[in-house]
Amino acid sequence: MSSRVIRILQPGDEAALEAFLLPRVESSMFLIGNMRTSGLIDDGQAYSGTYAAALEGDRIAAVVAHYWNHNLVFQAPIHLPSLCRAVVEASQRPISGLIGPNDQVNLAKRLDDLILPGILSSGTVSGRRIEPRDLELIAEWTAAYSVEALGEKDSPQLVQRCRASVERSLAKGRTWVLEHHGRPVACSSFNTAIEEAVQVGGVWTPPKLRGRGYGRSVVAASLLDAQSEGVHKAILFTGESNIPAQRAYAALGFRHIGDYRITLLEPPLEASLFVTRS
Repeated sequence: MSSRVIRILQPGDEAALEAFLLPRVESSMFLIGNMRTSGLIDDGQAYSGTYAAALEGDRIAAVVAHYWNHNLVFQAPIHLPSLCRAVVEASQRPISGLIGPNDQVNLAKRLDDLILPGILSSGTVSGRRIEPRDLELIAEWTAAYSVEALGEKDSPQLVQRCRASVERSLAKGRTWVLEHHGRPVACSSFNTAIEEAVQVGGVWTPPKLRGRGYGRSVVAASLLDAQSEGVHKAILFTGESNIPAQRAYAALGFRHIGDYRITLLEPPLEASLFVTRS
């Protein structure tokens, strides 16, 4: 049996990490996307983090990252507790959330067989990437999504964080808005995008406008753009009990492939408490 070593990854380990993550791309999008954006140097900037890996010989067998936004993101079929302790001890950040394979519906599809909603294919609605003029509205919608879907508390601080997130997405071209007669009616983003795949997130339709196919249409519009740019796979996850959303995504051709979990901690758990051993 090969010996197990847990260590903090350093620049130069990127290829080994990708070799472990890419076969598990459907549940590794945050890890791959953030690593490709910021590398393995944790400088506290957006998308950067500390990565702890379990190695068996010279092969990575599991990894946990602790990111700038205090979320622990894992792809760790083995050694999860040890990796969590190691990465938090190294990062010294509090823990606001746990993200990784488990208990939520995870969906995927090939984009070459995307099923378009009728209102989109007929031209009744149209989708486009957001522009600077959309920033305030999309920040407001993103905050509303965070309250409804993620249980965040509505506050000026939340709106400020959401605005910063939308600014980053605007710069990267990762958020779309759907328009009906020139009026914005829904939005959707790629919360992670890599050459091999995109991960859909932040799909939002204001409550008074729901039930009209706007959500699935804005997702489809974003995926048409991704397909035109050479991407062939899309991934998303939604709540296990969110049957309307699951039906909407199934109507686009997504299929259930596995389980995923996001656990948010309020208040955040301090690093010193997490790494203390009994």
